[in-house]
Amino acid sequence: MDLDPVKGAVMPEQVSWSYTSSMYYSILHKTRFRYSAPVSESITEVRMQPRSEGLQHCLRFRLVTSPLARVHSYTDCYGNIVHHFGIPAPHRTMTITAEAVVMLEPPPPLPDRLDPDAWAELDALTGREDHWDFLAPSFFAHPTALLEALARELEVCRRDDPLSLLREMNARLYDLFAYDPEHTEVDSPIDVALAARRGVCQDYAHIMLALLRPLGIPCRYVSGYLFHRVEDRDRSAEDATHAWVEALLPELGWIGFDPTNNLIAGERHIRTAVGRDYADVPPTKGVYKGQAESSLEVGVKVAPTEAPIADEEVLPVLAGQPAAVEPDEPFQAQQQQQQQ
Repeated sequence: MDLDPVKGAVMPEQVSWSYTSSMYYSILHKTRFRYSAPVSESITEVRMQPRSEGLQHCLRFRLVTSPLARVHSYTDCYGNIVHHFGIPAPHRTMTITAEAVVMLEPPPPLPDRLDPDAWAELDALTGREDHWDFLAPSFFAHPTALLEALARELEVCRRDDPLSLLREMNARLYDLFAYDPEHTEVDSPIDVALAARRGVCQDYAHIMLALLRPLGIPCRYVSGYLFHRVEDRDRSAEDATHAWVEALLPELGWIGFDPTNNLIAGERHIRTAVGRDYADVPPTKGVYKGQAESSLEVGVKVAPTEAPIADEEVLPVLAGQPAAVEPDEPFQAQQQQQQQ
């Protein structure tokens, strides 16, 4: 992967694809942090590059920072590409612009159900391979009294076959919970959404994970984007990142379920990162050095085209120069994350 040290841009090799039935998407994801006073230094980690695997291919990706920074990258234990950079100079704002072009091949149709023996096949599959991370409770997806009450209400247990049960839970959570971006925060535990039966896609995904993992179904959290069309009437936010669940099923592999919109993940779902829950895959997180409060603005645009998206469609360009600050201030943890 080539790196432009001047612009802080990551420029992977260009790849040519010619699948006539594939969908191409251009993505612009712009994040801006404002500080109430100048900060002298910041360190940031970013998970915004779409994954290339299976039916999805990231054809181009570019990451640019303002102030300019040298961007480095590594691949984490779940196969996500993580970019990180430091800005060792005074600044009052920081902007991260990620641009990508992604190709998605249409997935094959799923069967209506699996054979009842699929439960035994699933047990054999999880016994042969290491899926412990996606079977165990995690930071956001773990049992609580309210979750156990919901499991009893929904009669969550091994019945029928795994695919039929997943389809049912996807639909039931969609019906039971209202989409409300004002009710929960990025770090809210699942009980906040469970108590009011409302939240955002991050909450839907965490609740579904916590319900299904005790049944022996490996499930993982997916962070990414959803292309919205008027005719689909998606209720998740169009100008934000999205989250859903993937479950491992015998003979089918990892299949995505989107309880926020009652969808099976398909050619409109663009995957950037997978993990045990949101704590593993926030789009941005980091720390800064200075006595200041931070605020966050995020804009996302997904379009079915290879043409670049105009910058002004998402967030305006910031003007002004950072002021000087006193040196040697302690680093402060910063919630550089956006709710999904």
